[in-house]
Amino acid sequence: MSRESVRAHEDDDVAAQARHARFGSLPEPVRVEDLVEEKPAVAPDPARFAHNPDEWLVRYCA
Repeated sequence: MSRESVRAHEDDDVAAQARHARFGSLPEPVRVEDLVEEKPAVAPDPARFAHNPDEWLVRYCA
């Protein structure tokens, strides 16, 4: 073996160790509860339910 091939092999070993240190294990799984955040799209409107849907009948048909 030539000196260059030994050095290249050592560089590969160092690179492999660095890769294993960085990517050697998978991250911890993330729970589904941690993935979803529920919040209302808009603030509740108190006037929404103040309307009487039968009022038109009394107003226009009496």
